[in-house]
Amino acid sequence: MARPKMLKLREVLEEIDMSRAAFYRMRARGQAPRIQKLPNGHVRVSQADLDSWWERCEERAA
Repeated sequence: MARPKMLKLREVLEEIDMSRAAFYRMRARGQAPRIQKLPNGHVRVSQADLDSWWERCEERAA
């Protein structure tokens, strides 16, 4: 089974064109893509989770 592609937070923020502060505000409201914290404290987001988050955003906008 292939490992899912994991994106750095910086890559996610660039893709969704959002500041880090805005991302964490959305996260506090439960509206951001799911993150995974690594043991070293770094944050990753799977490409699949980001894609499904985009789909949910599009559905809400429609």
